[in-house]
Order: sequence, then structure tokens, then C-alpha cells
Amino acid sequence: MTVHVITTSPFADQRPGTSGLRKRTTVFQQQHYLENFVQALLDVAALPPDSTLVVGGDGRYHNREATETIIRMAAGNGITHVIVGRAGLLSTPAASHLIRSGAHGGIILSASHNPGGADGDFGIKYNTGNGGPAPESFTNAVAERARVMQQYKIADLPHFTLDELGTHQIGPLRLDVVDPVVAYAALMESLFDFDAISGLFASGFRMRFDAMHAITGPYAVEILERRLGALSGTVINRVPLPDFGGGHPDPNLTYAHELVEELFGPDAPDFGAASDGDGDRNMILGQHFFVTPSDSLAVLAANAMLVPGYARGLSGVARSMPTSAAVDAVAASLGIPCFETPTGWKFFGTLLDAGRITLCGEESFGTGSDHVREKDGLWAVLFWLNIVAERGETVEAIVREHWARFGRNYYTRYDYEGVRTEAANGVMSHLRTQFSALPGTMIASRRVRSADDFTYTDPVDGSVSAHHGIRLLFDDGARIVFRLSGTGTEGATIRVYIESRETDASRLGMDTANALTELVTAALVISELPTRTGRTAPTVIT
Repeated sequence: MTVHVITTSPFADQRPGTSGLRKRTTVFQQQHYLENFVQALLDVAALPPDSTLVVGGDGRYHNREATETIIRMAAGNGITHVIVGRAGLLSTPAASHLIRSGAHGGIILSASHNPGGADGDFGIKYNTGNGGPAPESFTNAVAERARVMQQYKIADLPHFTLDELGTHQIGPLRLDVVDPVVAYAALMESLFDFDAISGLFASGFRMRFDAMHAITGPYAVEILERRLGALSGTVINRVPLPDFGGGHPDPNLTYAHELVEELFGPDAPDFGAASDGDGDRNMILGQHFFVTPSDSLAVLAANAMLVPGYARGLSGVARSMPTSAAVDAVAASLGIPCFETPTGWKFFGTLLDAGRITLCGEESFGTGSDHVREKDGLWAVLFWLNIVAERGETVEAIVREHWARFGRNYYTRYDYEGVRTEAANGVMSHLRTQFSALPGTMIASRRVRSADDFTYTDPVDGSVSAHHGIRLLFDDGARIVFRLSGTGTEGATIRVYIESRETDASRLGMDTANALTELVTAALVISELPTRTGRTAPTVIT
């Protein structure tokens, strides 16, 4: 095996965001671009030669070529064992499980819910030995290493294939090509009551799962249709495609419109769900009923002991700061801690590793637990199916009973995508100038309790992470949050989160838009967002 040391020059834009490095596919296809970043990852990871590295991705355009390059670079850097999903495919939660099963780390290729294709987006991130996304200390070190990159190493390997399962010895490199579904499906079967869920389907229960032509299709077909007995055709858009069939693989009411139309149609199935590009997000629907991700986390926490894998109870729960406080009320009722973290799954990692929490979730359609160190879309769907099977009630009935017991957090998110970076920063700066003036004032018939820029101190390792979103907190529990997202690839995305808590039984069935009208108007006026950005309406409302 010949190892080539290639001379290169650094790129100025290789600073990872909350979920690794995401850019346009054409950016990654530049000469040396992918290789520079991978070398920076490997340099910082500093894996010894006998380490095991997991590699795989969501199958988007450029996935296979990048996977093969990474395998050659791993060998060139002295790594002697690589585990890769067949054809270079692995969902993000499945990759996390493989890493936790004995690997030292993993490189995951995905831009998650972003569009794919030749003109779409691509992404890459490193997961550490616990199976979770690398912490900020690691990604900061990667950015610094990439900034001064002068050379990378790549092996001139003999021909190898990613399509044949089994162990392939390629010089000093042991390449294990594994079925991407098998180990993950076995993990799900260990957590959930498959007999109860099978019985639910046998009773005539109907569901529709939209895989959005993304990575979850093969997983959902194997688990839902083959193992649990859901009707053939339950999984739609099941074949992963490099461009996700021309769609946007983001499971929300806007982009999963085919599923939404069916669940709100005249002959709706009992249950609907969708997942995203790399399989770590989920959307849950009942007949003519949408479950917000924040409510979903709260319902799972309240009903966790109905599920075999969580029958022992929960050690604690956590949510990202922009996520509604619905789960907080459940935690208080259960007498367990509830942690508020910045956005980014890596912040849940230390809490999970320390045993401080069992369940966690983000408002951006991500939910997970201590079974892996990533959010997990299909896991959340199976959790809901297990609860429905045990309770024998509809999705809507379960959620409405939950509101009656714990109160309802009306919640919405406005996304303004592709905003000019200068304008987006201007909105945030303008808000910061009002921190001292806003507390004590009346806005939307509510008194502002505090205004701040969210800073998080990790209760396990003591690390401090600042500037994760601007919060306006009201005396009655309402909140307005402004945050710049780190998952886009062009311009900036401003997310505005609006929340109002209601415990009056007569006001639990309101339309969300009507319940939040005053707060939405106030948020736009205070921030001057429309005038500063030129946007008269959000790109997406969730």
C-alpha cells in the first residue's frame, strides 16, 4: 500500500457549525476541499492504528465518492479497521449505535434535512467514541487545524467495493461492509414491545410512514412492514435517492405535504409519521391532528413507563432552550430533573453519558434517549406506536388528555431562511440593545420578566457556552426566542420561537395561530425583523 502525502492550501470556510460542516455539494467537490477537512478531523481525533472507525451517510449526492475517499484517507493515516454501511449508507442513529458497539469514532456524511442533489447540500461531521457529535472543544480544534492545513495523507488502495457484505482485507486495512439496517433493527426490538405493536396492526390499525426518499426507507420497511406486520405500502417514498426525489427531506407540515394531505383527508389512516434525510428527525400525526415536537417529547416522558426499555423510569429529561417548556411540567410531576441546553445534540451527550437524563429532545423535530447519542426518528415513531398500543387510544385523545393533566404550551416557530448575514446580525444586535429596557414593560398584555442572551454551563463538565439565542421571558411563562441557525449553507436563517402556556381547561382547544397572534406581532415589532431584512413573511411556519 502506497501512502501519498498531498500538498494543499487551507480553505477559509471550514469551521463546523452545530452539526458539522455543511456547504453546497459543489463546494465539497472542489479539489482538496473534502480531503482537507477530513485530514483536520483525523488529526484532531488522533486515533491509534488499531482503532475502529465507522463511516457512512444518508446517500445524498456525492455520498459514495466521499465515503471511498475517507476510507483511503483513513488507511493513509494508519487506521487499520473501518466499518462502513453497504453502499456507504448509514442513518445517523444507526451510525451512532455502531460506534457505541465497539468503535472509537465515526465520520458521518449528511446535511440532515437540507436538500440534496448536484445543486443541493452536503455535510460531514465527526462522532466520538460515545456515539455522539463531537463537543465544541473538538470542533473548535478542527477549525483551527483546517485553517493551517498544508498537506493530507491518502492511501493508494487496490480496488474495493462497498456493495458486498463481509470482511475485505485490503493490504493492512480491514474493511467490514455491514448491512446498515440489521443491528439497528435489533436494538429497536430490545426497547419496544414488538408483540404489542404487531397486535395493533393486526387489529386493523393503519399508518403511513413517509421516508421522503431518504435514508430511513429501508429501516422503516424492515421494521414496520416485515417485522411488525404493517400493510405493504405503509412506507411511501421508501427508496433513498441522491436528490431525495427532488423534494426537501425535512419532516414538517410544509415539506411533508403528501403525508399531511393524506392524514387530514377523508379516509385518513390512524397514524402518520415522517423522517428526514439522515433519519434522526420525526414528525408525528394522528387523524386530522398534528403533534408538535415539543408536545411529543412531553408525551413520551409522561408515558415512558408503558414501554419496556423505559419501564424502570427516567433519571431526568432535557430539552434545547428554544423547545417549549411542555416537558418541564412532566418532569416536575415525576420529580425528576429537567435540563435546558443550547441547540445541538452534542450538549445532551454529557448529560446522557453521566446518567443524568434518559430522554431528550429539540423543537426541530428531534427526539432521543440514552439508547444512542443522536436524535432518532424511527425510534420516536416506535415509541409512539408502543404507547398507542398500550393505551388503546388515538393520538389526538392521548395528547388532549395530556393537556388536561399538565396544561398546554401553545407554540410556533417562524423560519426566515437565506437572510443576508449582515441583516440577520443587525436584528440580533438591535435586540441586545434592549436588554436593560425591556424587563418590567408590558408587551402583548404580559409583563416581561427578563431579557438575555442564553448562556449554558454544563452541569457535568463545567464548560460554558454562550450566545445561543436571545430570550424574552414573561411572568406568565410565555416566551419569545430569537436565534440564528447554524444548519444552513447560504446566508443566515433567523428562527423566531413563540410560546404561551395555558392551564385554563376552557382554553386548551384554541387554534395555535389565534392563541399566539399578539405575541407574534410583538416579536416582529420589537425585533424590527421585517424592515431590517425586507421579509414580509417567514419561509416556513411550524
